[in-house]
Amino acid sequence: MNSDTQTKQLLKIMIGAAWIDGTIQKEEREYLHKMAKKNNALSEDPEIKSLLSEIKPVPSQQCYQWLTEYLGEHPSQEDYQNLLESLSALIYSDGDVDTQEAELLTHLQMLDPATESQKSVFDKLLQGIRKIYRQAVT
Repeated sequence: MNSDTQTKQLLKIMIGAAWIDGTIQKEEREYLHKMAKKNNALSEDPEIKSLLSEIKPVPSQQCYQWLTEYLGEHPSQEDYQNLLESLSALIYSDGDVDTQEAELLTHLQMLDPATESQKSVFDKLLQGIRKIYRQAVT
């Protein structure tokens, strides 16, 4: 994914995250518009303009789908960190973390590539212990 596409996808996720509690707060709106203006090409992108117009809310399933597409199967630590920082800044911008927003951050933390590799090592170790245990029992 090229840099412009990735930045656009990130902004779409942030817009979806702003809608995740059902409404976009004033501070979230300001933050989103600031991010779009920071990336000049995005502020004029028809899809981004439409999403920022707030005419139609973004369903939470769409936000999670965009998040999955952005990270892919094997996200880099840099992409993950960029997404986590951007979403955290947006979510905390209004000083209130809604339940749905907290669930989104929790879901994102479960996708951390650093945790993934630690899980894999732990799973392999656990499998080895199970194998030794089964051999000892039989």
